[in-house]
Amino acid sequence: MSHADNPYRSTFTLAELAPAHERADFIRKTYAHLGGAVFAFTAIEAALIQTGLGDQMIHALGRSQFGWLIVIGAFMFVSYIADRWARSTTSSAMQYMGLALYVAAEAVIFLPLLTFANSIDTRVIPTAGLATLTVFGGLTALVFLTGKDFSFLRTALWLGGLIAMGFVLCAVFIGFSLGLVFSVAMVALASGYILYDTSNVLHHYRIGQHVAAALALFASVALLFFYIVRIVLSLTSRD
Repeated sequence: MSHADNPYRSTFTLAELAPAHERADFIRKTYAHLGGAVFAFTAIEAALIQTGLGDQMIHALGRSQFGWLIVIGAFMFVSYIADRWARSTTSSAMQYMGLALYVAAEAVIFLPLLTFANSIDTRVIPTAGLATLTVFGGLTALVFLTGKDFSFLRTALWLGGLIAMGFVLCAVFIGFSLGLVFSVAMVALASGYILYDTSNVLHHYRIGQHVAAALALFASVALLFFYIVRIVLSLTSRD
């Protein structure tokens, strides 16, 4: 195999330090794959909602106090595997398998929420989608226009995620509801992740890691969308 034919020849070159055309190509591929992941998620979700599986999941989770803990635990395990695959430096097929696995897992975990939202008001999902796109676009523009490195947020985001998980566990075991304030706080956390992941695309990912970068961005966008849906639902129920 020639040097030019090896897709991993620049795997150890930071995109930030790569020639301008390679860096631009890396960024283009990252956001093209992100767009593909969002499209696939939307298509899978629409198909799953039509099957009625979402209603079955709602009833099943409602009968078990620990149902959501099992789902979240399984999702975290699958996410770990998907991220490892997406970061493979030896197989592009493995990278795409990781991204596909993660998108499918997100579609399943979103299904009860989006099924319920669609049953309450068919405008909830489009409204939340538009709000998510607006927030994501604004945060992305902020990073690209300023060129700022938000990697300093890593520790704060890790602590924020740990605290959020603590609240979720308390809600399950004690039985209180995670209300609007929690959802707003999670939107702020997801926004921080978007800033962090976007700046990583500019400064810390390496050429050849566009699939892994797209997965990280998709995960942050999905988190943002999840809690914006909850906010829109909460506001809709108050009308």
